[in-house]
Amino acid sequence: MEDGGLSGTDRNLLCRGPGRNGANRSGETRVERRSTLADVGNVRALAHVLDRAIRIPGTNFRVGLDGILGLVPGFGDAAGAALSGVIVLAAIRAGASRAVLGRMLANVALDTALGAIPVVGDLFDFAWKANARNATLLERFLEDPAPTRRASAGFVALVVVALVGLLGVALWVAFLVARALLGG
Repeated sequence: MEDGGLSGTDRNLLCRGPGRNGANRSGETRVERRSTLADVGNVRALAHVLDRAIRIPGTNFRVGLDGILGLVPGFGDAAGAALSGVIVLAAIRAGASRAVLGRMLANVALDTALGAIPVVGDLFDFAWKANARNATLLERFLEDPAPTRRASAGFVALVVVALVGLLGVALWVAFLVARALLGG
């Protein structure tokens, strides 16, 4: 069978072996699996454009459209988040678990929130390759869902704990500021 230029991972996803009625273990037919592989190829290409399309001359460091857009105050980070959302939507179409989707959304949220900070956020935007991370998460999920789901659930739990901690610190600081302002 002609593999159409598929990588080893893609061939493995496509040829895991059909079960009854031409469906694989997850119940998908070869046509559905090929559609998922096409989505993964598109996700990889978009992640490359967003995170690594341009090599900085004289270095091995690469930047993409997401970091460049982030240089535009306000609009740039919102546009980058919207483009990153396309990768998350592809993961939803591919049937990624809630844990994997949560991890992907956390990557995009971190990229967007920290990227909005002037200067430091722009440097972070160039270094944090959220889209490449999300493309890898999707590929790993499609290769072997169980370990990816467990690792992603752990990451999401860690993010929730960190957010609760940050909320606690913010409330404590707000309390101290209010007390200082009210002369207490």
